[in-house]
Amino acid sequence: YAPWCPACQQIEMTWESFAKESEHLDITVGKVDVTQEPGLSGRFFVTTLPTIYHANDGVFRRYRGSRTLEDLQGYVLERKWEAVEPVAGWKSPSSITMHGMAGLFHLSGWIRQIHSYLTGTLGIHVWISYAIFILATLLIGLFLGL
Repeated sequence: YAPWCPACQQIEMTWESFAKESEHLDITVGKVDVTQEPGLSGRFFVTTLPTIYHANDGVFRRYRGSRTLEDLQGYVLERKWEAVEPVAGWKSPSSITMHGMAGLFHLSGWIRQIHSYLTGTLGIHVWISYAIFILATLLIGLFLGL
């Protein structure tokens, strides 16, 4: 979820109720703010918000059903998740491919922090910061090419 997302705000009360009932369902319910954890956003290949996953014994399934409390509980209690196709091996959050994707998301966050430091803290003009990143990209490419 993301705090600014209208759909996430709509489901928030339902999700909190679902989390409170999780002890009775013998499950763990959580939520992750993708603005604070961009690596997980990449690792789980989140393209829409909110995105709900069911994980059991290392097998991940994306929940695409209704977002009512009754339907969420029914998904678990009636074991409806067994009829859902697991996430493909290469797209599984535990795969090496998605670990790499998470690394790219972390890298983009790191680049954003450097840009903010250059422009905000040091007072460098935005275009000069862009020029620094362009030069760094060219030099890294040249170095790797050699």
